Amino acid sequence: MVKIGKKEKSDQLYKAILMLKDEQECYDFFQDLCTVSELRSMEQRFEVASLLDSGMIYNEILERTGASSATISRVNRSLSYGTGAYAKLFERMKEQKK
Repeated sequence: MVKIGKKEKSDQLYKAILMLKDEQECYDFFQDLCTVSELRSMEQRFEVASLLDSGMIYNEILERTGASSATISRVNRSLSYGTGAYAKLFERMKEQKK
């Protein structure tokens, strides 16, 4: 079990995600798991995080993604004060591009 917020959550979902073999399996799994709205929200937050990481400013991100300033601010807080997961992933993605 891992702790998310104040409640314990099963780690079964996270273990299942790690078992996905490729992008198509991942896409199919998340299509089954989430609503279209939930997927779009996660995709938008990830894009916002990527743009913030690349140095883009709030107004440009707002224009480009349509994300609210509250969403951009929340993602920025995660980048600055979160677990560091975004930074790890972005670093791996940069390495993979090389």
